[in-house]
Amino acid sequence: MKVPVKNLKGEPVGEVELPDRIFAARISQPLMHQALLRQNANAHLGTHKVKTRGEVNRTTKKIYRQKGTGNARQGSRKAPHWVGGGVAFGPVVRSYRQDMPKKMRRAAIRSALSQKAADQQIVVVDKLEMSAPKTKEFAAAMQALGVTKGLVVLPGRMEAVEKSASNLANVKTLHAGYLNIRDIFKYDQLVMPLDTLKVIEAWLG
Repeated sequence: MKVPVKNLKGEPVGEVELPDRIFAARISQPLMHQALLRQNANAHLGTHKVKTRGEVNRTTKKIYRQKGTGNARQGSRKAPHWVGGGVAFGPVVRSYRQDMPKKMRRAAIRSALSQKAADQQIVVVDKLEMSAPKTKEFAAAMQALGVTKGLVVLPGRMEAVEKSASNLANVKTLHAGYLNIRDIFKYDQLVMPLDTLKVIEAWLG
């Protein structure tokens, strides 16, 4: 699959062949869905916790005598039906982690990239370099490239570019090694320099 290569002014400067193994792979909706559920589940901290009747700090004295009052039997202020008592069947600390084989995870990313390529939502630029962080210049470049809500995938650490994009609400930078299913579908366009394609091909190819 060939896509045009543009410069930061939005002008075409050539073409590049996207590797079919990565950008023209079989698109599997169930696989991508499973990968997305796994990522969201693994982001769930699971640190929620309430105190049970054995953990609340309340008096252990019997409320009133067992018989003769006409009331129901009561033995503890810690019972869940009393104000300030413990919580019955409340959430406890747990792990929501889900496992998924590495081959399946990478296949899901290939499937997502293939979907983006099929929808013509991959923007390839010849190079993405900035001498200093300048949000205004970076925003103008994104506008020239036709990017409305974009994920800029970088080949590695590019401090000036990352700082320039950090103030834009609809743009996010991400290193190619951290490419994931959620960010791919959260943003409309994927902006990739030519160097990024080499990193992705070495990883997923």
